[in-house]
Amino acid sequence: MKNKRIICGLLLLSTISCSLIAQGKKEYPYKDATKPVEERVNDLVSRMTLEEKVLQLNQYTLGRNDNVNNVGEAVKNIPAELGSVIYFNSDPEYRNALQRKAMEESRLGIPLIFGYDVIHGYRTTYPISLAQACSWNPQLVKRACGVAAQEARMSGVDWTFSPMIDVARDGRWGRVSEGYGEDPYTNALFGYVSVQGYQGNDMSNSKNVAACLKHYVGYGASEGGRDYVFTEISRQTLWDTYMLPYEAGVKGGAATLMSSFNDISGIPGTANHYILTDILKDRWGHDGFVVSDWGAIEQLRPQGVAADKKEAALIAFNAGVEMDMMNNSYNNHLAELVNEGKVSEERLNDAVKRVLRVKFRLGLFDNPYTPVSTEKERFLLPESLEIAEKLAEESMVLLKNDNKTLPLSNLSKIAVIGPMAKDKEHLLGSWAAHGNAKDVISIYEGLESEFKGKSELLYVKGCDFEGNDTSGFAEALATAQRADVILVCLGEKKGWSGENASRSTLALPQVQEQLVQELKKSGKPVVILLSSGRPLELNRLEPLADAMLEVWQPGIRGGNPIAGILSGKINPSGKLSITFPYSTGQIPIYYNQRQSARPHQGKYQDIPNTPLYEFAHGLSYTTFEYGDLKASSLKVKRSDKLVIEIPVTNTGDMDGAETVHWFISDPVCSISRPVKELKYFKKEMLKKGETKVFRFDIHFDRDFGFVNGDGERFLESGDYYIIVKDKKLKIELID
Repeated sequence: MKNKRIICGLLLLSTISCSLIAQGKKEYPYKDATKPVEERVNDLVSRMTLEEKVLQLNQYTLGRNDNVNNVGEAVKNIPAELGSVIYFNSDPEYRNALQRKAMEESRLGIPLIFGYDVIHGYRTTYPISLAQACSWNPQLVKRACGVAAQEARMSGVDWTFSPMIDVARDGRWGRVSEGYGEDPYTNALFGYVSVQGYQGNDMSNSKNVAACLKHYVGYGASEGGRDYVFTEISRQTLWDTYMLPYEAGVKGGAATLMSSFNDISGIPGTANHYILTDILKDRWGHDGFVVSDWGAIEQLRPQGVAADKKEAALIAFNAGVEMDMMNNSYNNHLAELVNEGKVSEERLNDAVKRVLRVKFRLGLFDNPYTPVSTEKERFLLPESLEIAEKLAEESMVLLKNDNKTLPLSNLSKIAVIGPMAKDKEHLLGSWAAHGNAKDVISIYEGLESEFKGKSELLYVKGCDFEGNDTSGFAEALATAQRADVILVCLGEKKGWSGENASRSTLALPQVQEQLVQELKKSGKPVVILLSSGRPLELNRLEPLADAMLEVWQPGIRGGNPIAGILSGKINPSGKLSITFPYSTGQIPIYYNQRQSARPHQGKYQDIPNTPLYEFAHGLSYTTFEYGDLKASSLKVKRSDKLVIEIPVTNTGDMDGAETVHWFISDPVCSISRPVKELKYFKKEMLKKGETKVFRFDIHFDRDFGFVNGDGERFLESGDYYIIVKDKKLKIELID
């Protein structure tokens, strides 16, 4: 009987023990998926050591130059407690190997977040961002970002360093290709929809990723178009030009931001407490985290605000940068700074909570591993390719079309000449992620498909992208003389734009211009196709061309829409998101410059003072007639509603899409304002003969108001003008 009681007791203890072990899996609130995110975050931070906290604020790299057969060695070099890695590979299993180490070998099982530069597509590469803005189709851009998110997340990437929403007005700056052009509102709107496309309604969804607004802030004001350099930005200009896109992105729910490289009037973006904490965290209430740009913390030393890496870590962290991207500043010095009392426990805990909050929202604690799938299941899906091709189509801008040279029809022979004609690699553009040239449809391939059985293509390269070799000119001219029309395919290599790709001139290399001059001798119509990552200087090429089409760097599906536009199957609808100057010497030149003290004087004496192609320029194969602007009232009070309408009629022979841009002008204000400011745009398809009424619902504070040097909006009574194309309407706002 005694032995029986002992056995029963042991069984009872065993049952209790097993029950406790089972309960232990959810013993800690942070492991309980049913609890609110904030409760989980707070619980986890309360259990972390100083060293564990510090490691969460560091980012290393994984996958670059690593042999996939040596996964174990690569993983071994990364601490299990690390916060993040930049994941250069695209293999979910490789990613999961490191995530397994974080989950199983770290004391608390905190997952890593895997980031990567998914700028304009992951494998399905679509047009560069500058081109996307020329589509004036935000919903299409949102869908493209959704494609990028799906491919990236299924490949092991949880977080993209995109969108870039730096207002950029100097085409010499290589990174102009990564943003949405020269206008604050345009960058704000496309940045907002990009965040929606990447993150969706739920970042924990297996096909969504966290977005990152970059580069916060003013990087696009790069002096002289040179990368990484000093920028002089007054508080007024900071607010009325550069902050608007970031405020919109934060309101759109962007999970993270990236601090900028540039020195802003003496205080680098990565050391700038005013923008990183006073504005972003305190005023806008952003509860995600800020990551430094690559090496930006350590670069506070050459910028002259930190004596060494330890001081750089102190300045950046206390300014409001939570994660150290590839600086080795936080991992080496942050714990020491906390122990010395130079960094408070409160600030440290807040930073860690911000990082963990994003990880919880991504669902990484509950689903840390990426399901393994084949490339065929992830990449180049039919709908993804359709979106990429449609975006390329709508992004292309018909700059010139004299005597209806385009579209081409009833031609026996078409000469296809130039270095870009059969090239695939450079159509991808910079920051092409895992884009592959073998997936690209070249210009020539698109033409072959489009004109098969209709016209004979005569191809010769003519010259390379650069250099002095003109030996191919004679063959090119002979080929041109046999043809009915000449398509000259010119442009930039993909490495000529992007980071650290500043150029002193917007002109194409001389050998490309010389090629066109030679072909002009044939007497045949010349159509120039331009592929570039920036606006170009075209004042010598423009007189030689009967038509010019800017195709940008359109990604993997550019060839088909280029050919479709040339044949007339597609009616071009793109309009410029950035000004094309007459010459590089005009820079800076952009549509919304402030008013001049002497509008009739102060001009250049040796070149024109107007751009070759202004902001929002873009031709169509049809014609659109704008009626009169009509307002619900010409005299309004602040409490009134104001609606402006304009009828637009397709008066041509083809269906076509037209984008109506609505500008306002406030000629008299206590703070001098730009000559005009874009406040709204709408793109609509109009069938031939059809009239549609475009409508703009005015919100006075938003559309008539302005912002002062403290970021405070104000609205003054007086006269305002609504401007649409050459139409202008005065509205009087009274108290």
